[in-house]
Amino acid sequence: MDRKHELTSVDLTALVGELNGFVGAKVDKAYLYPGKLLRLKCRDFDRGRLELLIEVGEDKRAHISPPEHVPDAPERPPDFAKMLRNRLSGADFAGVSQQGFDRVLTFSFERDDENTEIVAELFGQGNIAALDETGAVVDCLDTVRLQSRTVAPGAQYQYPGARFHPFETSAEDFAARMGDSDTDLVRTLATQLNFGGLYAEELCTRAGVEKTLDIAEAGEEEFDALYRATDRLADALGGGLDSRLYYESGSDDSDDTAENGETDGASGADAEATTGAGSSSDDEGRREAPIDVTPLPLEEYDDLRSEPIEEGFNAALDAYFTAIEGAEAAESGGEGGGSGGSSGRPDFEAEIEKQKRIIAQQEGAIEDFEAQAQTEREKAESLYSRYDLVDEILSTVGEAREADFSWGEIEARFAEGEQQGIPAAESVHSVDPATGTVTIELDGERIDLDTGMGVERNADRLYTEAKRIGEKKQGAQEAIADTRESLAEATQRREQWEAEDDPEEGKIDEEEAEETDWLAEPSIPVRMNEQWYERFRWFRTSEGFLVLGGRNADQNEELVKKYMDRGDRFLHTQVEGGPVTVLKATGPSEPAREIDFSEATLGEAAQFAVSYSTVWKNGRYAGDVYTVEPDQVSKTPESGEYVEKGAFVIRGDRTYFEDTAVGVAVGIACEPETRVLGGPPAAVEPRVETSVTLEPGRYAQNDAAKVLYREFRERFRDTSFVRKVASPDKIAEFLPAGGSRIVED
Repeated sequence: MDRKHELTSVDLTALVGELNGFVGAKVDKAYLYPGKLLRLKCRDFDRGRLELLIEVGEDKRAHISPPEHVPDAPERPPDFAKMLRNRLSGADFAGVSQQGFDRVLTFSFERDDENTEIVAELFGQGNIAALDETGAVVDCLDTVRLQSRTVAPGAQYQYPGARFHPFETSAEDFAARMGDSDTDLVRTLATQLNFGGLYAEELCTRAGVEKTLDIAEAGEEEFDALYRATDRLADALGGGLDSRLYYESGSDDSDDTAENGETDGASGADAEATTGAGSSSDDEGRREAPIDVTPLPLEEYDDLRSEPIEEGFNAALDAYFTAIEGAEAAESGGEGGGSGGSSGRPDFEAEIEKQKRIIAQQEGAIEDFEAQAQTEREKAESLYSRYDLVDEILSTVGEAREADFSWGEIEARFAEGEQQGIPAAESVHSVDPATGTVTIELDGERIDLDTGMGVERNADRLYTEAKRIGEKKQGAQEAIADTRESLAEATQRREQWEAEDDPEEGKIDEEEAEETDWLAEPSIPVRMNEQWYERFRWFRTSEGFLVLGGRNADQNEELVKKYMDRGDRFLHTQVEGGPVTVLKATGPSEPAREIDFSEATLGEAAQFAVSYSTVWKNGRYAGDVYTVEPDQVSKTPESGEYVEKGAFVIRGDRTYFEDTAVGVAVGIACEPETRVLGGPPAAVEPRVETSVTLEPGRYAQNDAAKVLYREFRERFRDTSFVRKVASPDKIAEFLPAGGSRIVED
């Protein structure tokens, strides 16, 4: 049997009651380890020091551990851990709840100045989100933007769609849900009733029904027996638990459990013998690792050796995961292993290269979809830009058909008109009687017109086709996101494997580690990774969203046509002479999603738009900015008008940010990368080691860049580092056109 690595919904139902017995414990510190393991160091007045472990990586678990069972503190806390320390230090643990019957736990912490909730998603890729008192996400391990839900800094946290709760339903509803299935009893319990494979089999055994009995052959008797077994299981989970560790029986040919369909992520129901080091002694003095942990004895495991854990399910979970970590480390060569050579090393490089090849293929498909969708949109735009000519063609066909002209006669009339030099006739390429369409040629592109529709409906048909292709692109983007996750996981596994080769690595006591004072460092390593968006004006908001601005008319056109997607926001100053500004909801390889941007993010994007416009250049300190949705932006002018390159027509209502103050900060970041950053002060200052704030003034752009360069050289001990990463030319890229001066503190 495979070892269990994820807690089931039934496990979490049993666990919540025990964890709530620790209410009142105070949080001292938060730690975050590779592999998505969060550790909250706590103290309880009765029990002493406690360690709450929440893991959402390859293992998915939550439990209290004694201090001797937790890993050493990592050398440097990541930003997520720093944020939790600020919010949770000194806070009281106020309780934990399970979201319905989902594998989602919400931990509540209370402090005089602010309350915090930690949501642990123990399913799928796994995630941890920290929420403020309003339910907004302060930060999360992974940003999630799906059609059904969004988990992103600044957004209101959205739980996954509620699953059917088998412990909170009536006998009638239970039977109705069972009866709606088209498979057998055990698979229906596993999937439709959300029990997962192991507990689906357990319920069938306890109810005395045949697991593989087809639903069509089952009746009231079987459904009633299963409902009563479910009710008894719920009662047992809410009362005194009898937790067990289970071990392989010692025979490789022991019977497998019955096929059970979809599992709840950790059923342990597939049989494959594994051995390791863990909890019960064998003949050689080594201790075998358990293969499952349950809150109650299971009849399905009657043929396995079991060990009762009298201290409770939480203690059983701690014993289980501690044991399997040691066993799997031994199995992979983490213990002993002689010289520590590369024998037995997984071929990480082959896996990484495979994922990279898949990504390259998916990126090619995305580019093809983008090109196809853009072609359809351009065809629609061409119909509007040549509205009168297209309308004349369609009207000519319509009138001819009403006069009972044949398609052959219509085609002949167009050929005659072409000889006479009539523009509408010259644009007709062919006529198809079978489909009732006319193919025209506009701007070098052939477009099929449905002659039963007007210009607008033909254009709408093309826009709809572009949208359909865009949905195919979205599917490809979702696939590439999954592949990128697989690549990241393979890379992380390789790094972890290589790190384990050096047992001393990462053992610096984090309690004694101090933040690096980069300004005083005599030598700063240069770490740079150029990004695709750096040729535009850009910055990231305080909540991590990318904002792009055009430097010229060509870039304005490119931003709108190539990089603006559904869910993004288009911003521009009310006055002419400002860059196109696009607030991105997602990255270029992520599926486009609708999300609610916070006022802080929109305000920073508006300040960016106004600061790099003619408002600054004209020496003014504020201006009006508006924002619209992408579908309100068009290159199609009104009849008789002309739209210049880099300019766009905006249709529909606009949301205004009136009297938005200009303001730009420029600074130097030292970690995780070394680079110049510039943009709204609220977004830039937290990300850099030191910064300078600017306002409209007398120094021309290049002169101001030199002033800032000299200022940074005075602040950093390593002046050669400033020269490498923050030359005047690089600083100038983040300065607005026109005069500037430093704002004195």
